[in-house]
Amino acid sequence: MIELATYAVHAKTSHGRRVRETAPVGRTEFQRDRDRIIHSTAFRRLEYKTQVFVNHEGDLFRTRLTHSLEVAQIARSVARSLRLNEDLVEAISLAHDLGHTPFGHAGQDALNRCMRPYGGFEHNLQSLRVVDVLERRYAAFDGLNLCFETREGILKHCALKNARLLGDVGQRFIKRRRASLEAQLANLADELAYNNHDVDDGLRSGLLSIEQLSEVSLFACHQKLVLKAYPKLDARRLVHETIRRMISTLVIDLTQQTARNIREHAPRCVEDVQKAPPLVAFSAPLARQQQELKIFLRDNLYRHYQVCRMTAKARRVVTELFDAFLADSRLLPPQYQTSLGAEKPRMVADYIAGMTDRYAMREHRRLFAVDEI
Repeated sequence: MIELATYAVHAKTSHGRRVRETAPVGRTEFQRDRDRIIHSTAFRRLEYKTQVFVNHEGDLFRTRLTHSLEVAQIARSVARSLRLNEDLVEAISLAHDLGHTPFGHAGQDALNRCMRPYGGFEHNLQSLRVVDVLERRYAAFDGLNLCFETREGILKHCALKNARLLGDVGQRFIKRRRASLEAQLANLADELAYNNHDVDDGLRSGLLSIEQLSEVSLFACHQKLVLKAYPKLDARRLVHETIRRMISTLVIDLTQQTARNIREHAPRCVEDVQKAPPLVAFSAPLARQQQELKIFLRDNLYRHYQVCRMTAKARRVVTELFDAFLADSRLLPPQYQTSLGAEKPRMVADYIAGMTDRYAMREHRRLFAVDEI
C-alpha cells in the first residue's frame, strides 16, 4: 500500500457527505463513491452515448463509457506515481461525463441553445446534478450522496452565477481557488485520452488517413520510431503501436512535469494546493504538441463533412424533442410530468440529457413519424 503524500486528499479527512452515513466497512469513503458511480443508471447509459461517432455507426468506436474507463486508467497510473489518492481520482474520472447528452457535444450545444432562456445547459453542471439529485436508488436521499471532494472534482468549470447557487461545492470558484491535485489530474487525463482515442477512431472510420497524421508532430515522431523498429508492420498494428507510444510519452511527461511543479511550489497540504497555480501539467513542448493535435482533430475530424452531417441531424433531434416536450408536457413519461411546475424546462432538459443516442432517435420517431406508436 503506497503512503499518500501530505498534499493528497485523504479519505479520513474528507469534508463528508451532504447526508451523514455510517462509515463504510472494508473500503474507504472514496471507494464507496466509485462503487456507487459504477452501479448508477447514468453510468450504464454511457455505453450508448456518443464520443465522436454515434452508436449505430459502428461497434468498435469509443463511447462515453469506454472513454471514461480510459480516463480512469490513465489518471490512476499517474496518481500512483505522484502518491495521490487513486480512489478519488478514479471516482472523479468515472463520473465526469455522467451529465453528457446524447450525440456528444452536438447534443449539448443544441440543448444549451434550447435552455438559454431558462439558465442554459452545461454538462459539468449536469453531471453534478445527476449525482446530487437525479439518481433515485437510495431510501435516505436523492442522488448518490457522494463525498464533497468527489463532487467538487466532477465540477471542472462553473460560472460565478451558477457557483453561488451550489453551496459548498461552488466556493472554490467564488474564492478563485484551485481544485485538488486529484481533480486537476482527472481533467488532464480526460484531454489526453480523448485526443489519442479520437485519432484511433478517426483512422478506423476512414475519415482520417495516416498520411494526414504524418504532418502532426506528435504522431509523426512516434510513427517514425515504430517503422524504424518494425519496418514491415501492417497498417493496423502500426496505428496501435504509434498511439500506444504517444499515450506513454504523454503520461510520462505529465507525471514528470507535475512532480517538478510540486517540488517547485512545495505544497504541504490540500489548502496549499488550492492557493497555488495549476500544478498538474504537461511540459511546454508536449503541451504545444497536444495543442497541435487538438487543432488537427478539430479541422480534419470534428469538422469532416460526414461528422457534420450527423451533427446536424443530432441537433435537429434534440431541438425538436425539447420543443415538443416543452409545448405539451403530456408527451413526457409520468415520472417527469409529476415534478414539473416552474422547473418544467429543466425537467425536460433532464429527460433529454439522460437519453442514449438510440433512445433519443427512437423517441423522435415516436413523436414525429406517423407510422410509429
